[in-house]
Amino acid sequence: MERIIFYILALMMVIFAVKAVSSNNMLRSVVYLLFVLMGIAGIYFLVDYSFLAAIQLAVYAGGVIVLIIFSVLLVHHIELKLETVSTPRKIAALALSILGAGVTLYSILNYSFPMSSAPNPIEVEDVGRQFLNYGEGGFILPFEVISVLLLVVMVGAIVIAKGKKLEQN
Repeated sequence: MERIIFYILALMMVIFAVKAVSSNNMLRSVVYLLFVLMGIAGIYFLVDYSFLAAIQLAVYAGGVIVLIIFSVLLVHHIELKLETVSTPRKIAALALSILGAGVTLYSILNYSFPMSSAPNPIEVEDVGRQFLNYGEGGFILPFEVISVLLLVVMVGAIVIAKGKKLEQN
């Protein structure tokens, strides 16, 4: 049953990822991206990484998508049409995507994944303490980088949404 759910989620993510990059409508691309990010969270839930799935939904599917949608709405271009890409660029993108997928599959298939020898499972409280720890093995820097990421996403969404107006000035 888990294998069937995995294949359904994987197929959903691939279809919506292709639709996100091929749609000419900005809002539709963002909604398709939302479904891809939700599919990633679904896979995290499937392998019993509930905390990571919740972070995926809260930060990316929640935060990033909401920032992009509000940024698009703020500049009044909800039906913004993105420019169409020429055929040579599509072919180049397809070739690079196939090359990237090949390198990824090669790396995964040739890496021997060691079994974990951790005697106790990691608790959410331990993860929280490591988030706020600035010492050895702490994650305060990556935690702060997430806030910068959200800011960059918002600025990027505003620049994309304003598009033509920036060129006219």
